[in-house]
Amino acid sequence: MAENTKTIERKDPYQKLIIALSIAIPVVVAVLFGIPKVKGYDTSFLPPIYATINGLTALLLIVAVMAVRRGNQLLHERLMKVCIGLSALFLVMYVIYHITSEATSYGGEGAIRYVYFFILITHILLSIGVIPFVLFTFVRALTGRFESHRRLAKITYPLWLYVAVTGVIVYLMISPYYAH
Repeated sequence: MAENTKTIERKDPYQKLIIALSIAIPVVVAVLFGIPKVKGYDTSFLPPIYATINGLTALLLIVAVMAVRRGNQLLHERLMKVCIGLSALFLVMYVIYHITSEATSYGGEGAIRYVYFFILITHILLSIGVIPFVLFTFVRALTGRFESHRRLAKITYPLWLYVAVTGVIVYLMISPYYAH
């Protein structure tokens, strides 16, 4: 048993950090909704920016996968690093917005309300779940374990793409209800 643990740690030297981040990020975001808001800052401009970042991330994920399938590993690597950077930028903007602004309630009625909440709930749950997948997939590529990277990327890619696309959809559906 101890030998297996050492093997895992040797394969994934960042395992503990990835697990810590995978727990800390959703906890910090959840806490944001329960703390008093910092007043005096107008951050209402941020949601369309971070929705655009989600859309750009989705587009770049698709292009990155196309690049690696065509054998252009360098372009794939660069695009994936940009996607991770965009996701980090999204997270910073999301946190800033929710530290300074009250949550917006969805005002749609009827069947569309159920569609919205289905998309929102799956988006939230998968945005939490995709964090360790993205980080482990990235580390496996960085450490040259490409076969392991490819296997995990087959799961990570559709999850991350779904989160990015549904982030845009959630924004488009709720944007008419933002306080102006």
